[in-house]
Amino acid sequence: MTPLLAGLATGLLRAAPIEPGEHTMSRERLLRYLEIKVHHLVQDQDWDSVRVVGGYDRGAVVSRYEKTGKPFNIERPTASFRDRDLVVKAFPGADYVQHYALVIATYLAMTGRPADTVTYQPPGQEECRRALDTLDLRLDGDLVIVGWGLQHLAPEQGVWTRGPGWAWQRAEIAGRRVVYLGFLHSIWGDVAGRVVTRLAQLGAGDVVYVGKVGSLTPGVAPNTWLATGDTSLVRGQLVRWDDFFGDYAAAQDGVRSGLHVSSPSVLLENRDWLAQHTASYAFVDPEIGPMGAAARQAGIGFGYLHVISNNLATRYPADLSNERHRDVLRRRAILIDRIRTIVTGRLTTGPASTHTSGGTR
Repeated sequence: MTPLLAGLATGLLRAAPIEPGEHTMSRERLLRYLEIKVHHLVQDQDWDSVRVVGGYDRGAVVSRYEKTGKPFNIERPTASFRDRDLVVKAFPGADYVQHYALVIATYLAMTGRPADTVTYQPPGQEECRRALDTLDLRLDGDLVIVGWGLQHLAPEQGVWTRGPGWAWQRAEIAGRRVVYLGFLHSIWGDVAGRVVTRLAQLGAGDVVYVGKVGSLTPGVAPNTWLATGDTSLVRGQLVRWDDFFGDYAAAQDGVRSGLHVSSPSVLLENRDWLAQHTASYAFVDPEIGPMGAAARQAGIGFGYLHVISNNLATRYPADLSNERHRDVLRRRAILIDRIRTIVTGRLTTGPASTHTSGGTR
C-alpha cells in the first residue's frame, strides 16, 4: 500500500487500492461502507483522472450521498471537474486526504473499474492550519466538548450559534463553564489535533472528545460499551496526556479503558494490522491520538468517552456499514445518555476547573 511516485507530478501520490479479502470487514460490508462515502460523480461516471486535494469548498459539487437527519458531521468532500479530470476536495488534513483517496481507489477496484487514475496531494502544514482560522470563540478556561451526539448532550433549550462550518452553545454544569462545539465537516485524524491546538489558543481549559471507536478485543459487542483512556500510539510513539476524567470514567459501569492506537484510515486496518496491535491495544480511531498529543503540547487537559461502534477482531451484525440502522441508533441513544451522566458526574465530583486558563504557556 505504499504510494507509487513514478510518473506523477511533484507532490502527487498514487492511492493504491487495498485488498478487500485482507480487510477486517467482509467484502460485502466493506463495499457498502465505501458506497456511502464515495462522491456520486465518481460512482456515476468514469474519469481519466481523479485527484484528491485539501480544500473546504462548498461552492463545488456537493455529493448527493451527504448525511441527513443530524446537525453535525454531515458534509462530505465536494468535487469539481474540467473535461474528464475530476478534483475531489476534502477538508485540509493529511490523514483525511489520504483516507478519502484510498476510499475512492478501493471502491473503483472493487467495482471493476481502473483505480490507477486516483492520486492525492497531501496539504501543507500551513494550509491545514489556515483552514481552522475561522474557528473563533472567546474561551476563558472553559471545558469544550467536541464531536458526536452533541445535540443530545447539550441542553435542549440551548441556542446554537453558527459559524462557517461549525456551531456552538454555552452552558454551566456544577459551576463550570462548558462549550459544546460541533462541526458540519469531518475533523478526521490530524484535523482534530489542530482543532485542539486552536481551542487552546482561544483559551480552552480542557477538551473532551465524544465519538465512536473500534474495539480490538475479541468478544466486545458494538454499541453496548463506552471506551476511555489516557494513552495512544501515534505514528509509532506512545503519547500520554493529562486526562480530564482521571480515574472517574473508567470506574463507571459499562465503561472499558485501555490503550488506544491512532490509524489514519479505516482502509489500512487489515488483518495484518490487527495482528500487530490486538495484543497490546484495546481501541482504534483516527482522532484521539492527535488530539491528546495536541493537548499535551498546549498544556491543557483532554479526555475521550466514546461509543464502541464496531469490533475489528470479531464480526458482529453492527459495524461501520450500517450505522443508521434503527437498532444501532436505539442502543447509541442509551449510551449517549450515559456519556452525559458521566461528564456531569465528573464535573460535580471533581474540582470546578482543572485548568484556569487555556493556550500554550
